[in-house]
Amino acid sequence: MADDLQALEDWAAPLLARLEAKERRQLARTIARDLRRSQRERIKAQRNPDGSAFAPRKPQRLRARQGSIRRRAMFGKLTTAKWLKATARGDTAVTGFFGNVARIARTHQYGLRDRVDRNGPTIEYLQRELLGFTEADRTRIRDSLIDHLGSV
Repeated sequence: MADDLQALEDWAAPLLARLEAKERRQLARTIARDLRRSQRERIKAQRNPDGSAFAPRKPQRLRARQGSIRRRAMFGKLTTAKWLKATARGDTAVTGFFGNVARIARTHQYGLRDRVDRNGPTIEYLQRELLGFTEADRTRIRDSLIDHLGSV
């Protein structure tokens, strides 16, 4: 995947160099917004970037309080614009989680260990890739670049 992005960057770099700074910022903002939208839809569909389903939640203990965890789709609130940010700075487009939510997202993205509560037990979470590039995302970025260059 990194090779595909590097190839896209190598292809786009000479084209982007011909644009003015304002046009590059506008293009970066458009790409970041489109990526945020596609990431949000993929997370809502509970899919990893490769198309596989998220690892399911662990089953709850039999004596657990009834209804303590609502069995809705995971990460519902993380997909809102408050937490999943799309920004453009200079020549870069950034889509990701920031602040305390970034720690939670990183734990699931890489399958790390974390505490449920401040003094609670440490739990190892299964890997669920919240952010990543799909083939459709790469195509969308390339098409956005071509459309922007065609309108200039």
